[in-house]
Amino acid sequence: MKQTTQVQSNPFPYSDTNKRYYTYDYYLKQTFGGKCAKIPLDAGLTCPNIDGRCGTGGCIYCSGRGSGDFAQLPDLSIEEQYRRTREQLSSKWSVERCIPYFQAHTNTYAPLSVLHSLFETALSLPGAVGLNIATRADCLPEDIVAYLAELSQRTVLTVELGLQSCHDRTAMLINRGHTWAQFCQGYEALQRASRDIRICVHLIFGLPGESEDDMLETVRRVAQLHPHQVKIHLLHVLKGTALANMYERGDYQPMTRQAYIETVAKALMLLPPDTVIGRLTGDGMAEDLLAPDWSRRKVTVLNDIDKLLYERNWQQGMKFEKINTHVTWC
Repeated sequence: MKQTTQVQSNPFPYSDTNKRYYTYDYYLKQTFGGKCAKIPLDAGLTCPNIDGRCGTGGCIYCSGRGSGDFAQLPDLSIEEQYRRTREQLSSKWSVERCIPYFQAHTNTYAPLSVLHSLFETALSLPGAVGLNIATRADCLPEDIVAYLAELSQRTVLTVELGLQSCHDRTAMLINRGHTWAQFCQGYEALQRASRDIRICVHLIFGLPGESEDDMLETVRRVAQLHPHQVKIHLLHVLKGTALANMYERGDYQPMTRQAYIETVAKALMLLPPDTVIGRLTGDGMAEDLLAPDWSRRKVTVLNDIDKLLYERNWQQGMKFEKINTHVTWC
């Protein structure tokens, strides 16, 4: 008798592989007809918890590039950054369809005229089929939100909001510079402006002082917002950061590999089944990574998440419970 494969027996509806969660690759295939090359860009902007508006020094885990370590240097024009990265990626896969991704620092933290020039330039680049903008929920003034709403009528626009944790005590510890309530205000401002704005929420597992219950509580709250996309990151300890100082003093211990895999699998079950999972772990520059060393083997971590979901017959959304009321977690 012919054996059923994991792909054939996969009960999860938003998948054409063995993945029991809504992968970003599956989303791209459904939206654009195939893979798109995501092109990281650095517009040379800053953050309000760096320049003094709500703090200095930035988040304790953030590198000097503001999570834009894989982008070209900001002294290059947007056009040149895009061209160089696209050329580099062309040796790995097709770059006919590309998504310019303003990744470094806070990409709505500038006057509207500056942002208009940046985003319109990106949309005019060869092969650009959409636009991703990473920012903070406390950096969404009315004029910029209105512009983003207008952009969402012309392209596939994803606004990526860094939350990391819903717990205000954690936000203070990591020098985030905003509260859960402020995050919700920004999130809801985008939703009111246009339902065509696809919102991606970033979460970090392994933040100092957080238990598994704390991390899953954040996931539960975010699930009630029903975002279009969620990215889950592992907290990396990078050289030159405030977190590195904590780690070297013995004041911070990274998550173990198994604890991370278990927590991610449980988180997937809490999220809505139709929320796209943008990523399930993060990348740090290899030469700057202090810990955890096991994170260097990202593919094996992802494979073991798949294995755990299969062995326990778990899938995304199994424990998602929508609160039947107008009141949300915000």
